[in-house]
Amino acid sequence: MSEEKYPLSKSDHEWRKELSDEQYRILRQKGTERPFTGSYDFHFEEGSYYCAGCGSKLFESGSKYDSGCGWPAFYQTAEKGAVVEKLDKSHGMIRTEVLCGNCGGHLGHVFPDGPMDKTGLRYCINSAALDFKNK
Repeated sequence: MSEEKYPLSKSDHEWRKELSDEQYRILRQKGTERPFTGSYDFHFEEGSYYCAGCGSKLFESGSKYDSGCGWPAFYQTAEKGAVVEKLDKSHGMIRTEVLCGNCGGHLGHVFPDGPMDKTGLRYCINSAALDFKNK
């Protein structure tokens, strides 16, 4: 994981105990779930999405939309500082990685191809990195 410091810091052993295997692979090892397989891809209930690792609020349902990409997509974060963006040059691509601003867990990536009448951004997020709470 990243050497950067985040408000919430846990040992690798603690993360492994607290997260499912899939959550650990995605949040702590920067994995990705297969497209169209995540539980929140076609989920459109009213509420808020939280980091599955630490419980920090990340996104509101009002900013979620069906981008057709195969992962939950949002055009903005719940609040400033909810996520951190980092340059990602892995897998022969140049992208912007999205991390939880509280625990540094890998959430997905952000792209500049979202709704132009909103922010123009598409936060492409792994379902396993999220928890949802109804309004």
